[in-house]
This record gives sequence, C-alpha cells and structure tokens, in this order.
Amino acid sequence: MNMSLEDFTTEWLKEARITEQVMDALTDDSLKTAMTDQHRTLGQLAWHLVMSVQYMTMLGLQFEGPSREQEIPDSAAEIQNSYRRIRHAFLDAVKSQWSEDDLRATREFDGEPWTNAAFLHFTLVHQAHHRGQMTVLMRQAGLRIPELYGPTYDSWIDKGMDPLV
Repeated sequence: MNMSLEDFTTEWLKEARITEQVMDALTDDSLKTAMTDQHRTLGQLAWHLVMSVQYMTMLGLQFEGPSREQEIPDSAAEIQNSYRRIRHAFLDAVKSQWSEDDLRATREFDGEPWTNAAFLHFTLVHQAHHRGQMTVLMRQAGLRIPELYGPTYDSWIDKGMDPLV
C-alpha cells in the first residue's frame, strides 16, 4: 500500500467527516437498536468506531482517547463528542509523529507483514465497513440516513424525485 502522509490526511479528513455525519444522526433511543440480540447494537458499533481508532497507539502513536475500561455511553452526544476528539487527536498524532519513512515501516500483523501505511488504510476502510452496518440499523430505528457518497431515499424525495429502487 503506497500512501503518503498528505494522501492519508486528505482521505482521513473526508472519511472522518462522513463518519461524523453518521454519528450526528444518532439519538439516545436509537443506540439500543440491533438486528437481533446476538448482534451489536447501533451504540456498540458507534462506540467501536471511537475505540478502534485508539488501537493505532499500538503502533507507537501517542494521543488521548477514552479509557479502554470505559463503558459504552448511553448518550449519543457523548459518543459524537468522543469521536470528534479522537479523530482530530489521531490525525494530529499521525502528522506530528510519523514521517514518510515511518509509513514504510513494517510489523507483523495476523502472521503477515504490514506497513504503517497499510494500517492507516485499514483504519479508513474499517470505518466505512461499520458505517454501512450502522446505516442499516439507523433505518431500522427510523432515523434519517445522511447523504454519505450520494443521495439517499429521503434526499431523493426531498428533491421531488422518485427514489431509485
């Protein structure tokens, strides 16, 4: 994976903003929504996106985030604010603590060599993966889905158009 610090910064700013849009649509009541009792709730998925960014500290980056022992908040606003703080702290750490050479540094992960750039890329796509899960649960909870990469059912209607099905 070839990625420069500038490439990552550009992508992270865009993708983290999209994640923020999803987080901002959450309500306290919606956090309990799940497909089944065997699946994560919307609140658990949202909190996972907050906490998963913090795993990048295992690569030597230093930045503040919630304690691993902290319970999942039952407040959408608390999750939203925690995400905002950690997404900025993470980017600041990458930009101030890593050089282009650091991106090429390799370490073993799951039995294979990964560059730090690959970990950064994974962090980006990991967020997209869980945002997709979250939007399904948001629809189930009766929330309006924000436009992420294009129009949604609701935004088509707002524009006076027939939603594509």
